[in-house]
Amino acid sequence: MKKRGGMMGKVTKEMVIGFIGTGVMGRSMALNIMNAGYKLAVYTRTKEKAQELLDKGANWVESPKELASQADVIITIVGYPHDVEEIYLGEEGLIPNGRPGTYLIDMTTSKPSLAKKIYIEANKKDMKALDAPVSGGDIGAKEARLAIMVGGEEEAFNDVKPVLEAMGTNIVLQGPAGSGQHTKMCNQIVIASNMIGVCEAIVYAEKAGLQPDRVLQSISTGAAASWSLSNLAPRILEDDYSPGFFVKHFIKDMQIALEEAEAMDMETPGLSLSKRMYEEIEKKGEENSGTQALRKYWDK
Repeated sequence: MKKRGGMMGKVTKEMVIGFIGTGVMGRSMALNIMNAGYKLAVYTRTKEKAQELLDKGANWVESPKELASQADVIITIVGYPHDVEEIYLGEEGLIPNGRPGTYLIDMTTSKPSLAKKIYIEANKKDMKALDAPVSGGDIGAKEARLAIMVGGEEEAFNDVKPVLEAMGTNIVLQGPAGSGQHTKMCNQIVIASNMIGVCEAIVYAEKAGLQPDRVLQSISTGAAASWSLSNLAPRILEDDYSPGFFVKHFIKDMQIALEEAEAMDMETPGLSLSKRMYEEIEKKGEENSGTQALRKYWDK
């Protein structure tokens, strides 16, 4: 891919990868890209959050606009849809200031409609945009074992797949723009009800006088098995509510899923219940805890 000619091609190690967002997951994802041998330029609102990457050789840039002038592939994973819109479509954003031939990969969990809008606006500038939200939490990010759900054109997907493979192991093109975000909504719907079951089972075990760790030993490999049961239930037993994924961001995701389901005239009783329960613990000050903090719903 030529930097200014608008000619697309498979990503190589000579190209510059731009990265915006170095939070709980983004920091590990960016580090894995560097460990795979790619050159990294990074921007985040709080520079200190990127210090580990800078110490390992990443280049710091002062704004998305500056990053757009340097990077061949730009990856974003930020907090909310309004952050995504500002970074991509704002006056100082990636698309207004980007170059033809640039690949844009938003890995934030965001609105499918916004992913489609970004795709359309990027195409006008001869740029290629993919929506590629992830699942796997902080553990999956650290171990480069994320599930990556992608929406966009197949050719662009194949071109950037080597970069995605530095971060994940289950990488699937789901369909056109917005399909990655819709798939992530399916993921969040499953987790929403599953986390109620995980926490409810732990509380039940405690009230029944059982040893919850032994209960988990029995049920985590049977029909009740799930990622949350295996990875988050042990944290609950250790009273560890540190975030692999923030409560506040999960509530944001559930709200998006509820809006999308309503637009499709679909009832989502499990999702609705989970959102109400998470909002209750958010009111108790748990917005920056991990999703396993739902266990505290029963602390009344």
